[in-house]
Amino acid sequence: MKTFKGRVIAPGEVRAEAVVSHEGLNTLASFQKALQFGDKKATCGDQNNKDLYGKQMAGKALCLPQTIGSTTGGLVLYCACSMGRQPACMLFSNPIDSLAGAGVILADVWLEGEQTKMPVVDSLGEEFLNYVKDGMTITIKPDGVVEVE
Repeated sequence: MKTFKGRVIAPGEVRAEAVVSHEGLNTLASFQKALQFGDKKATCGDQNNKDLYGKQMAGKALCLPQTIGSTTGGLVLYCACSMGRQPACMLFSNPIDSLAGAGVILADVWLEGEQTKMPVVDSLGEEFLNYVKDGMTITIKPDGVVEVE
């Protein structure tokens, strides 16, 4: 087991299986099927993301450097949370970008109920993203400590 410390963006405790992307996540392309066509597993639809394409994101610990794409990014994350199709958590190796940050914070503040929560920690570092692999178990502590086993 290895431990990393990051900055808490949206608080919470969670234990989930990791899915890892070493490139930016296009939120609209990735979550479009989940939001428009009822895919409750939130299967990644971004054909340009070779790490995540075709993989389930809902209920998983989504590990990534950053999100990319248009200004819809924050709204997409907010909507995924409101529909209960969000990752169990999002773990950023880099500082969170402003669009993803806005969506995550709005979801945390505006939505009620455990089914809509999505803890988020950023600034975990490049070592974190190099260490974590698909299928590993991730545990997030309230203070931004992330355990990978």
